[in-house]
Amino acid sequence: MLAGGHPELVVYVVFGAFTGMFGRSEAGARRLRHQALAAVFLTVGVSVGVALSATAASPLALVAVEGAFAGLGSFYSDRFGLTPAGPFFGIFALGACASIRLAVPPGAAVLLCAAAAAFSLVVGGAAAARADPPSPARVTVVRRVSPLPRAATFAVAAWTAGAVTLALGIGHTHWAMAAAVVPLSAVGLAHRVTRGFHRILGTFVGLGVTAAIFVPVELFLRGAAVGAVLVILVVALQFPTELFMTRNYGLALVFFTPLILIMTELAHPAPIGRILLDRATETTLGAVVGMTVCLVAHAIDFDRL
Repeated sequence: MLAGGHPELVVYVVFGAFTGMFGRSEAGARRLRHQALAAVFLTVGVSVGVALSATAASPLALVAVEGAFAGLGSFYSDRFGLTPAGPFFGIFALGACASIRLAVPPGAAVLLCAAAAAFSLVVGGAAAARADPPSPARVTVVRRVSPLPRAATFAVAAWTAGAVTLALGIGHTHWAMAAAVVPLSAVGLAHRVTRGFHRILGTFVGLGVTAAIFVPVELFLRGAAVGAVLVILVVALQFPTELFMTRNYGLALVFFTPLILIMTELAHPAPIGRILLDRATETTLGAVVGMTVCLVAHAIDFDRL
């Protein structure tokens, strides 16, 4: 994208490249299968988001569609045993692509995502062919929960967060909706609440990193140099994001937050101070909604926690 003079399109490429984050602890055909399933999920999320952007869908329509996609994505993830679990990356791709103006035809945006996902499959397939199978000692046994009630909690959390942000008039509804599903991806009430606090604290530290990036960029760079530096930073930040996402979620967010905000700024420039404030507000709101849904679900034994 940078060589072609279109850094604003890197958002579609990055969501396709997130394919490589899935199945990292697996080997062989199992890893390749799970990455292929993740590639489909991410590409569908981008496709739905691009369609919403192309049709200038209303914020209410975005909330309705993204909440439904959260439920369907949860069922899909559970059905095929994807890791990282849950629909987070798919609904984030949907919301982000829906919230930015299209700079290319819709089909081209989807093809960029699909091409990046396909390239990730090639890289992942090569790694899977060389990798040793995981030892039995590293396998974690997790008690299964019913996928339909679990999917319902994801949809309810996303819809609730979206409705609250619409009522408050905050500008990035999809950020709150994505944050709301994060606690639900963990297993067990304690882990879910912990994941929610990790989402908040990791995001706040990541916002500090974002500010540290943008201050010198805005002060010292002009023109094409800004796009070049920001795209290089996106690549650099994606590595630690993928490295830590399934190991230490809070630490991963320190890198994931500036990664997402840089992509957003490239695709749809806006005052960075306002972006940082909106991100802090909506992440906190969404995570609180998600943890509240977890507590309610646990109290009524909704999904056999």
